[in-house]
Amino acid sequence: MRKSVFERAGAWARALCVSVGTVWLAHAAAATEVTQPIEQLDTGLLQAMKAGKTATFRQRYEQLAPFVTRAVDLDFILQSGVGAGWAGLPADQKAALKAAFQHYSIATYVSNFDAFGGERFDLFPPAGTDPVVKVKIVPGKPGDDIHTLAYTMRQTADGWKATDVRADGTISQVVAQQEQIRSLVKSGGAAGLLARLQEKTGELSGGTVH
Repeated sequence: MRKSVFERAGAWARALCVSVGTVWLAHAAAATEVTQPIEQLDTGLLQAMKAGKTATFRQRYEQLAPFVTRAVDLDFILQSGVGAGWAGLPADQKAALKAAFQHYSIATYVSNFDAFGGERFDLFPPAGTDPVVKVKIVPGKPGDDIHTLAYTMRQTADGWKATDVRADGTISQVVAQQEQIRSLVKSGGAAGLLARLQEKTGELSGGTVH
């Protein structure tokens, strides 16, 4: 089973079980400004999965990094998790936390999307004015469950980005992650959060990403 960046193992997330294998993208409609970042992310995941264990973790990290940072509003997720205390942090500490959270998020994707099976990703554009892009993960093995990820998008200075994703209509992966961020800040402050992010990134990457 593989999990997205919005999913965490153990205390870091609520799991969405989605098998990942050989993936091809089936598009229900042409890409738009809203759907394009998610379409590109799926394409990047496919490329990384094709590389699999034949490429190093660092190589796959570098391959996926631009897709993840383009599609997901990581700064928004981090700052919302830290809460009101974010405004009072020194500029250098904010920069360190942003970098650590980005490294950690990308490393999570690399760690979980590293093998092939027989799934496909079907992308569906927003319905009406609701800025939600849905991706249906159709398993390659008959009898396995179909899962759907719903990305809530918002327009930023850098284009449309995801600020939340719900698994199968109910589970908000971002809310779960932000709860963990708040817990770490409460127990150890910004320094504790930074140390934990760096520690987890090192564990995921075998020390190749810091």
